[in-house]
Amino acid sequence: MKFDIDIPGIIKSIKEKDCKIAGVQFPEGLKRQAIRIAGIIEEKTGADVIISGNPCFGACDIDTALAAKVDMLFHFGHSQMGVHENVVFIEARSNVDVIPAVRAALEQIKEDKIGVITTVQHIHRLKDVCAFLRENGKECIVGKGDLRVGYPGQVLGCNFTAARVDCTEILYVGSGMFHPLGVAIATGKRVIAADPYLKTAVEVNPERLQRIRGGYIARSMDAKIFGIIVSSKTGQERMELAMKLRDIAVKHGKEAHILMMDLVTPDQLLNFKADAYVNTACPRITIDDAERFHVPVLTPQEFEVAVGEKEWDGIEMDEILDSI
Repeated sequence: MKFDIDIPGIIKSIKEKDCKIAGVQFPEGLKRQAIRIAGIIEEKTGADVIISGNPCFGACDIDTALAAKVDMLFHFGHSQMGVHENVVFIEARSNVDVIPAVRAALEQIKEDKIGVITTVQHIHRLKDVCAFLRENGKECIVGKGDLRVGYPGQVLGCNFTAARVDCTEILYVGSGMFHPLGVAIATGKRVIAADPYLKTAVEVNPERLQRIRGGYIARSMDAKIFGIIVSSKTGQERMELAMKLRDIAVKHGKEAHILMMDLVTPDQLLNFKADAYVNTACPRITIDDAERFHVPVLTPQEFEVAVGEKEWDGIEMDEILDSI
């Protein structure tokens, strides 16, 4: 898997800003490039470079401690989210050809009008995707999304607003199943996932995830003590929501305590004696790591069902929205 990273642009920025100390922060998938890129920056600019060794899971996860100690922090792999005084977002664009996967998806697309979404790694290929689909008789709809989203047609692990468009089918171009599953559940639309790396396309079926999440809700219905997790990461912190959920717990005769954490892992929760947890941090934690936790970890929506605040109408995806 290869990505194009604008290293000359970084070097130019450092020289223009007369940056003496630069920080670099990489997501897990790009950390192998950190030492090489830091070395190039130091050689070409004379600036000292400090590499963030902390985990990084998205544009919402800025290493604020490092940013406070450097003149400029270069955050790699994600599109800009929010305004940060000295943080520069360096996107990593995949150079894989997406058209073979889109061609494979054509056989499964039933409607003449289709919504098209992708991640930032392939966002520069969206025009090519739409041109190909139009050549094959399809009308493309690309949603704008809210202010948390950097580009029209872009989806995040915590935000599917660009997929809320006027059509009944969605084509997702990208790897993995979390994003297309999230879109299928959040919108109720039929979703085809076209993987550019495998050159394959499959229809997304959210039923298995629905059953699994229903099981976690059922296991939490008898819980007496809930831990409500709040992230200390600036792009994930939802304290107001956590306070609201605590009030709901008390209303239904439950005990609830708010836990503020930077990194949410099964090991960190192991020593707390809660019967179940509610996650208001990154929504992916609840889905991706579900089997690793020793007790159920619910989304805010699932928690409301578990305590009887609302009825179970099927799984809802937790999203962090930003419309202001």
